[in-house]
Amino acid sequence: MKKTLLFAVLAGVMAICISSCKKEPQDGPKETYTIEFRQDMNVALVGTAVKFTDLSLGATSRTWKFQDGTPATSTDAEVSVVFGSFGQKNCSLEVTFPDKSTQKKEFTIQVNEELSAAIAVSGPFGAIKEQCSGLYAMTMAEHGYITLAFDPSFTGESSGKPRRTASPDINTEDFLAAVDYLSQRSDVDAEKIGIIGICGWGGIALNAAAQDPRIKATAAMTMYDMSRVNGNGYFDADDNEEARLAARQALAAERTKAAQSGNTTPGGGVVDPLPEDAPQFVKDYYDYYKTPRGYHPRSGNSNDGWHPFGCQAYANTRFLYYINEIRNAVLIVHGEKAHSRYFGEAAYRYMLDGKAEGYDAVRKPNPVPENKELLIIPGASHCDLYDGGKDKVIPWGKLASFFNENMKK
Repeated sequence: MKKTLLFAVLAGVMAICISSCKKEPQDGPKETYTIEFRQDMNVALVGTAVKFTDLSLGATSRTWKFQDGTPATSTDAEVSVVFGSFGQKNCSLEVTFPDKSTQKKEFTIQVNEELSAAIAVSGPFGAIKEQCSGLYAMTMAEHGYITLAFDPSFTGESSGKPRRTASPDINTEDFLAAVDYLSQRSDVDAEKIGIIGICGWGGIALNAAAQDPRIKATAAMTMYDMSRVNGNGYFDADDNEEARLAARQALAAERTKAAQSGNTTPGGGVVDPLPEDAPQFVKDYYDYYKTPRGYHPRSGNSNDGWHPFGCQAYANTRFLYYINEIRNAVLIVHGEKAHSRYFGEAAYRYMLDGKAEGYDAVRKPNPVPENKELLIIPGASHCDLYDGGKDKVIPWGKLASFFNENMKK
């Protein structure tokens, strides 16, 4: 299946800046002159050269100016500049065109003493980057990190068909691809990359951390184990062969229908209208996804949801089998009143001890248990950790200190 992840980078500066100015000639069609340049680093380091290139078509001359840079000025089309101190530096490019008109572009570049730590964020399961993951990414950027929120494959603005399809291997790969992307950025320290997974993506984050030691710190927020809930039902109520057979038969019928018609039928997002007797956690989902609090037109949870067998691959998988071997730091955060709390508590116990309720496997205890933590937020529900809820319960300070300590920011 061909797919492309669409990333939303929420920190750093643009590498290309463009503005335009039009001159009215005396005769003939209008000519357009455009000032344009490129820099080869998004965030500079003290003492490291940054290359600036004038890409303005038709330019006859130019003048660069760089605050605290060596050189401080230049008239070359391409110039390498070394900044002498950290901070945000004011720079400019002024270009002269054949008709003697000029354009000037003022810009800034952030200069750091060292490369920045970075965090990739995704979730909840069935949501998009403009919802919770964008909030987490922006807030952690305010704490000094380069952050990235992404739409998982087959959802949001990322590619892949059939749409609204989930798979444990592909979703884990999504996180690893995000780490790939961050590791090659010129402003990121590849030894200081962490991830945050929300809801179903909390479990996927743990699976990614078990697979990839480049992930130095992992936060699983209000996590689901999507393989457990798809295979066993909520609260393991369908953890028997008969129930799984009935589910498999229903999914097989849907697959045959889709194959014969060439179309998948949307399975529906959060239930709407909301039944009066709906469980509280369904009411909480409705309050987030179906109201202005969190609604988004591209969100599957807010609209038509996964297609009927979109999550089938999770039902026959237990993908947290090796989390007891994660050596790097992990923080699992759950609300005291979250219906999903049992996922996080069981994952935490299995990660430490190699055994837990809900896990058939019994494995060795974790070799590095001291950097693993379970945090329960008093009074918080599952969805309160999406956006903080009315009491603003997301522990931003704890998240910042966790990543600071374990990525040595």
